[in-house]
Amino acid sequence: MKILVVGAGAWGTALAVAASHRHTVTLLARDPVHASEMVRDQVNKKYLPSVPLPESLIVQTGDLVPASSDAQLVVIATPMAGLREQLARLSDAKAQAPVAWLCKGFEKPVQAGSAGLLGHELARTLAPDLRTGVLSGPSFAQEVAKGLPTALVAASPDATVVQTLVNAFHTDALRLYGSDDWVGVEVGGAVKNVLAIATGLCDGLTLGLNARAALITRGLAEMARLGVALGARQETFMGLSGLGDLVLTATGDLSRNRQVGLQLATGRSLPEIITSLGHVAEGVYSARTVVSRANALGVDMPISRAVVALLDGELTAAQAVRQLMQRQPTAET
Repeated sequence: MKILVVGAGAWGTALAVAASHRHTVTLLARDPVHASEMVRDQVNKKYLPSVPLPESLIVQTGDLVPASSDAQLVVIATPMAGLREQLARLSDAKAQAPVAWLCKGFEKPVQAGSAGLLGHELARTLAPDLRTGVLSGPSFAQEVAKGLPTALVAASPDATVVQTLVNAFHTDALRLYGSDDWVGVEVGGAVKNVLAIATGLCDGLTLGLNARAALITRGLAEMARLGVALGARQETFMGLSGLGDLVLTATGDLSRNRQVGLQLATGRSLPEIITSLGHVAEGVYSARTVVSRANALGVDMPISRAVVALLDGELTAAQAVRQLMQRQPTAET
């Protein structure tokens, strides 16, 4: 199979490396200098420095449309902010290959008063003619690139897209499960980033393992409430893209969103933290949209609201925790 991966960040590079052992894979980098360095050094020093690139992996730069012309699968591995442009260009080019994306989060609203959209909502709006889907689940790029065991979800209402993703990436080390609930899969991938910031804050303040367990569990309830209100199935949130991805992102120190919470607990400013990370932490950009979409649907998300207030400087770390703990008693379900 000929696969085009658009975006040479950590996750795009990792998936391209994993697939290049069985398929013809082209990794399309936005920056020509970055692409030439990867070709020269046979490693992505900027985003995945510990993993050598296979000789079979084709690294290039250039225009998306001609690069995708003979691909049998296009995988968009840009941050969420870049998904709109890539989908629009592929739609204008009338791409025939299935298109899937890896980014997790809500798009930042394009204008005041508009709603930030999930990937599948963007696809329905901008590219209804394309066959599209999403690849998500609990996965750190470094571990996938090194061939460590990982399980992901390929989600789309189009069964042929799901099967194409399975054929492309399913191996002994990378197990893929199919789903037609791409709403639930995307909500899980977006909200877990916000909850990981909260969990990092909890751990940074050394509130204990009891607090961490409570935060993850109640966060999962928030995630499911929003997802069901958007049309997802409840059971999706007990799977890889819900509970699985939440646990990994909230507790694994490779998580950039968790690192944001940990550093906020030390009193560092948000701009300082973002600069020091050097990578996108999608939860920072999605948190406000998560709360905005929840408010519009009448969905209560107190943990996510506290994260937004913290990011906006309306609450200190200690105040955010106190606000959550002082809420009125309620039934668990």
